[in-house]
Amino acid sequence: MKTIKVVNVKCGGCANTVKIELEKIWIKNIDVWFTEKDSVKSRAINFDWDFNIVKDRLTNLWYPEVWSSEAESFLKKAKSFISCASWKMTK
Repeated sequence: MKTIKVVNVKCGGCANTVKIELEKIWIKNIDVWFTEKDSVKSRAINFDWDFNIVKDRLTNLWYPEVWSSEAESFLKKAKSFISCASWKMTK
């Protein structure tokens, strides 16, 4: 099992999006975990697959790896916020 720490996972909708999108490319044993009181750097995804493929896919989904240049991108943060807000509105 591999683990990647990511940014922008804020809620159950984010976790659900990550899981669904990774399953689309045949990634198995996905576990997205976070707690709302933890820092953003505590969000992590466990999986059984090639690390670089997962990292690239997550970056494209607006959940880049912590400490990466993409993690500081305002555009990725904005897209993640909109995705999160739209999921919460459908609840």
